[in-house]
Amino acid sequence: MKEVRNMSEILEAPAKKPKLQEEDEQDGSEPSALKKKTPETKQAKECPYLDTINRHVLDFDFEKLCSVSLSRINVYACLVCGKYFQGRGLSTHAYTHSVSEGHHVFLNLQTLKFYCLPDQYEIIDSSLEDIKYVLNPTFERSAIARLDTQESLSRAYDGSNYLPGTVGLNNIKANDYCNVIFQALSNVVPIRDYFLDESIMTLCHYSPPFQALSNVVPIRDYFLDESNYSAMKPPPGDNMFLLVQRFGELVRKLWNPRNFKAHVSPHEMLQAVVLCSRKRFQFTDQGDPVTFLSWFLNALHMALGGTKKRNSSIIYKAFQGRMRVYSRRMPPEDLTAEQKKELLETPEYQETREEMPFLYLTADLPAPPLFRDELKENIIPQVSLFTLLNKFNGKEEKEYKTYKEEIVKRFELTRLPPYLILCIKRFTKNTFFVEKNPTIVNFPIKNIDLAEYLAPDCAAAAGETVYDLITNIVHDGEPGAGKGTYRCHTLHRGTGRWYELQDLHVRDILPQMITLTESYIQIYELRQTPTDKS
Repeated sequence: MKEVRNMSEILEAPAKKPKLQEEDEQDGSEPSALKKKTPETKQAKECPYLDTINRHVLDFDFEKLCSVSLSRINVYACLVCGKYFQGRGLSTHAYTHSVSEGHHVFLNLQTLKFYCLPDQYEIIDSSLEDIKYVLNPTFERSAIARLDTQESLSRAYDGSNYLPGTVGLNNIKANDYCNVIFQALSNVVPIRDYFLDESIMTLCHYSPPFQALSNVVPIRDYFLDESNYSAMKPPPGDNMFLLVQRFGELVRKLWNPRNFKAHVSPHEMLQAVVLCSRKRFQFTDQGDPVTFLSWFLNALHMALGGTKKRNSSIIYKAFQGRMRVYSRRMPPEDLTAEQKKELLETPEYQETREEMPFLYLTADLPAPPLFRDELKENIIPQVSLFTLLNKFNGKEEKEYKTYKEEIVKRFELTRLPPYLILCIKRFTKNTFFVEKNPTIVNFPIKNIDLAEYLAPDCAAAAGETVYDLITNIVHDGEPGAGKGTYRCHTLHRGTGRWYELQDLHVRDILPQMITLTESYIQIYELRQTPTDKS
């Protein structure tokens, strides 16, 4: 058994570089020490089987595991039928498939190298770069900067046209509540740019306190040599890094201008959600988008090395604001007037002030009417968005009752985030069932000024306070899991047009129609002045 070096040995002796093998074990089932040395793979610039590749069946959105052994180790994709097989040695599933079916071109899903089986040579051909790009799309920073100005459609391999960024997501069973959140966050510019640029995402994954250790020469030299720690695995149970990796892959696929098809399947992303949430969120059972959004934002923040500090992650940079909460306890109702007066003079019943951060705001809808109008039809009530936002003006009080006490609170905003998430509380759950409030919220698409909701001592330093709507998530149908559906309205910046995305279906929509829907979650972008941009 190999002896593990302690830190004193690391500081005294330089790290030894292990010899790198060109190819891992071909079947991935046995350790390399028990296997014979793999013969060197030949390279060829010409292959007679390239015309057998069928790009119509290639789909790299699903989990990369062997279709026979269900192993994730050393998996190859057959570019003729699209199936995944393990290894390429003489006794492996990929080799057997190539001999029995006559399929000869394979792609290693990890190294992105092409091989011809059973001839066992690597294929070097520039015509295969489009397949490699679909599997792992990459974006240069110059291309990311041009995304908001591009108006042209992209053409998929099947002939359909699509706009990068407004691509449908496959609803595997009941994951529409996750799809709308993925679509919404992928259109928030800082989040999109962060996950499209793999170099930034890799560098920013580590917390600032570790920067000091990078200047200690022995530790620096040890970690600069990747062979010293390349074989290390994350500690058991630490799967949150997988959430960042899968979400980055999903965002890059949604914005890929060279997709083979005009939709994306979030299969691997959903599996990471199920694993990291410990089966709290499933793609077989419909959940609540607000609950999922709250968990997903905090999970990404922690996985990116975020702390309680304001700019510790891209999540806090984009969505975190601050508010003041004024709270005071109310005396019990069964007491007399004199007893209530005495209690109100005690320190426990005095008003307290607390300042806290927030990632999203929750707006409460007024209760719907119980009676019908003279035509015996249900009245669909309407309310203004600014009426709902009065909850945060610092004057309107809101009662919160528990089984043992009653608390009255007031809310006042002290700092506005670059992107404001507003969740409209449309569902209430009682002992027996879930009720839905059908009230229509009247809101403008642009020029929403929140200056009057800022605290007076914070308004002067606030800067710009005008927001524009960029995403609107809607619930249709009856309340309850599996009874309704969710869809998303997003603004495409390049064309300036609004699009409705509901699973695989994408269509353009007039901005006037968005205000007539039963909005559930909205994302607003803070308007930037020329001085702020510079």
